[in-house]
Amino acid sequence: MQYMALRQQPVQQKQRFKPVQKFDSGSADNYTSGGQHHPGAAEQTVIAQSQHHQQFLDASRALPDFVELDLGQSNMDNISTEDVKALQSLYREHCEAILDVVVNLQFSLIEKLWQTFWRYSTPDTVEGATVTENSSISEIEARLPRAQLLALCRNEAVLKWMSTCDHLMYQALVEILIPDVLRPIPSALTQAIRNFAKSLEGWLSNAMNAIPQRMIQTKIAAVSAFAQTLRRYTSLNHLAQAARAVLQNTSQINQMLSDLNRVDFANVQEQASWVCQCEEGVVQHLEQDFKATLQQQSSLEQWAAWLDNVVTQVLKPYEHRPSFPRAARQFLLKWSFYSSMVIRDLTLRSAASFGSFHLIRLLYDEYMFYLVEHRVAQATGETPIGVMGEFDNLHTLSLASIDKDETSGMDSDLEEDTEESGEPLAKREKPEHEVIQVIQVGGLEDGSHPVVGVVQQSVLHSLPQPLQDHTEHILTPSVGTPTIRHCSTTGNTYASV
Repeated sequence: MQYMALRQQPVQQKQRFKPVQKFDSGSADNYTSGGQHHPGAAEQTVIAQSQHHQQFLDASRALPDFVELDLGQSNMDNISTEDVKALQSLYREHCEAILDVVVNLQFSLIEKLWQTFWRYSTPDTVEGATVTENSSISEIEARLPRAQLLALCRNEAVLKWMSTCDHLMYQALVEILIPDVLRPIPSALTQAIRNFAKSLEGWLSNAMNAIPQRMIQTKIAAVSAFAQTLRRYTSLNHLAQAARAVLQNTSQINQMLSDLNRVDFANVQEQASWVCQCEEGVVQHLEQDFKATLQQQSSLEQWAAWLDNVVTQVLKPYEHRPSFPRAARQFLLKWSFYSSMVIRDLTLRSAASFGSFHLIRLLYDEYMFYLVEHRVAQATGETPIGVMGEFDNLHTLSLASIDKDETSGMDSDLEEDTEESGEPLAKREKPEHEVIQVIQVGGLEDGSHPVVGVVQQSVLHSLPQPLQDHTEHILTPSVGTPTIRHCSTTGNTYASV
């Protein structure tokens, strides 16, 4: 009944492009075979509830443009330019259809759309056969035969292109379903979104049962990041509504301020600075600012603006620099560490407002994460979902695709000044990779390509102590040999990649 009631709804806000992956009126589980349908009382209730929920969505958001699919120098047998164009147009229409059903809260139709596009076949279907009962599948098959689809699914350029398209689509879906993470959302809608997120990976895996494994991994990585984002944002929204009540309670705010003034911030800074190496002036400024904002009995939206300003001020020195993503992650670690130290102090003092502080801390940590992922996405030109899904499937990634700077997360100094000082760069190496040491740094006579001499760890003990007065060289990758991207001095050890 609910399924049918949702299907009766008109497209909201504007007339969207209707794709070929629609369902036959006679094959939708026999719902519409009886001629014109007159919704009953139960269906009208479902329709009314759905229309009420749609006012919390951003139904006007359109799907952004996708990048062009370029196979480059790939030499694929039996794949023509028309096949590539057909894949692009069909996938765009497929994504438009997904956007349509999400806008109308028809979550259960997503699985059908996936099955249609990926030519789902039941387990007892003869291998090589194509399911053609559905006219939509027949139409797709005519435009892009299944054999061509499977061949394209094995191409690296297609995998990368589809992953990029998915991140754009899923980001649009997130912004449709949760346009404002702080705005109250009905609990029924929140639960529907969470159930939707829980079902996504299973639906997609089932629909792609006849597709090459690499494509399945690529698609699952993107949809997993989407589902994780929906879960995080709905949890953040739930925390925001719980915290809103606390922030509007004058007596609770006064108690929190009284308890916070008893916290030994000098001791907190003394312990945390050894781990985080934050400037004392910055920490003191944040402490005073936090107390002032609390004393003003600020609203949730005012607190959100304060947190946004904190992120802006802390990350401002790293704008337009390659170290920005790493600086952002380090800031989250430091923020979390300091807040946990304050909570620990409140716990040991049996502060009366401990429960309120714990709730506020959870919200602010989550909102900081939300702000930082969006700043990193903006700085890198990615979508937030793309940023969060970057390492979703680490076991499928090659270490060579990860920047050396990204693997040294324990290095607390975020600036390049460390490299310029001539001090050895401490690196945390993965034990499964060969460790090498720089023996000689130099360049070719024409100065075109710097070179380096390296040696395995097993023979280090027999070598003389190297000199430490060489300048930085950035080495170009070489096939089949260990590569060091940044080499400031001799004597340093690096993992070969």
